[in-house]
Amino acid sequence: MSNKYFGTDGFRGEAGVTVTALHAYRVGRVLGWYYSKKTGGKCRAVIGKDTRLSSYMLEYSLASGLTSSGCDAYIMHVTTTPSVSFVTRCDGFDCGIMVSASHNPYYDNGIKLLNDKGEKMDDEVIRLVESYLDGDFAPFGGQDLPFARGKDIGRTVDYISGRNRYTGHLISLSTCSYKGLRIGLDGANGSAFAIARNVFNALGAKTYVIGDTPDGTNVNSGVGSTNINALKDLVLSQSLDIGFAFDGDADRCIAVDGGGNVVTGDEIVYLSALYLKSRGELAGNKIVCTSMSNGGLIKSLENADITAVICGVGDKAVCDTMAKTGAVLGGERSGHVVFSKYESTGDGLVTAIMVMEAVVESKRPLSELLKGYKSFPQICADVPVLDKTAAMCGIAELAASLEKKLALRTVVRPSGTERVIRVMAEGESEENCALACKLITSAISENCGN
Repeated sequence: MSNKYFGTDGFRGEAGVTVTALHAYRVGRVLGWYYSKKTGGKCRAVIGKDTRLSSYMLEYSLASGLTSSGCDAYIMHVTTTPSVSFVTRCDGFDCGIMVSASHNPYYDNGIKLLNDKGEKMDDEVIRLVESYLDGDFAPFGGQDLPFARGKDIGRTVDYISGRNRYTGHLISLSTCSYKGLRIGLDGANGSAFAIARNVFNALGAKTYVIGDTPDGTNVNSGVGSTNINALKDLVLSQSLDIGFAFDGDADRCIAVDGGGNVVTGDEIVYLSALYLKSRGELAGNKIVCTSMSNGGLIKSLENADITAVICGVGDKAVCDTMAKTGAVLGGERSGHVVFSKYESTGDGLVTAIMVMEAVVESKRPLSELLKGYKSFPQICADVPVLDKTAAMCGIAELAASLEKKLALRTVVRPSGTERVIRVMAEGESEENCALACKLITSAISENCGN
């Protein structure tokens, strides 16, 4: 069952229009009510936010809703989504909430909900939240939620200590010193802008940082994992050994090797799989990847006697499939990579540390760790749309026809986080991939009257 507000990565849209302070307040109200009822007492929720101007508005609206329903709200301030997941799980919170629109532009924002294990919240609870957002009180006995009174009213607690503990956790993951290595970091003017520098400095690296001057309106603007050229320029101009770029809430990581070559999530999964296998830590010699992952990843892993289990798009789908199959590693081409030994969700900073561990332990540069990896030609495009359903009319049939005629694979899907249709064509001929992508995107645009 698809959700009305919460897509593959939370409730997201233009702040003040699609996602408002009232929405955030009502999300807080229903979560406070639900977890107070579940625990039979005062529940505890932890809130983090990224650097967007609107994040302050949504953060305090959530806290108001939570406390008015009898829940104590612990506020971590500017921090990463993975840190909220870590603190929720390790410090015994009933739920975690992150205010962020991830890789979207600054004028968008969103609300991500996590359960007590630090994982994406269960659909049952999400549906309760959505009913309340729609003013449907049927699941609540047919009336609005009661307000807490007297000593049952919740409070807010400054919880910067949680963020600091997460930073210490990251530093503890490394078994190597990075002394003598020159590392570029792109904080995307988002959540990782300070944490990344502190972690890699503590591990001994000489760091060169960009995307570390957030002003509320420049998150992901020309920097970050979706604007990788800024990091490429930094690595090449400063002759760095390696670089890592994160997105607005730092659950993604894309790397750049010393030669300025981009290393996507697919390549990171590949080298991480080989690294874990060499240590005897790749359970079942298998990984999880999505339908958008490059076919070259699957083939290259096969050559290394590692099996790839394919799942749907989104880090929730990756995590769910990992849990079902017992895989300890999974990821997406976009840079969401999950190491279940350390986290219950994608964490860009953990990913960067694991890549560094592989590099330092092997005493080889990143480029050499990828010598056994060969990608297939793949062309991707995003088509902006207003009505995703109308845009997809007849597209599945067209894609199937092109797959037969041009001997390739296509994936066409509505984005769960933006008003776009994502198109991917992959095969042995780059020319055929480009042609298929062009024909499909043109058909989608025609459906929209463009």
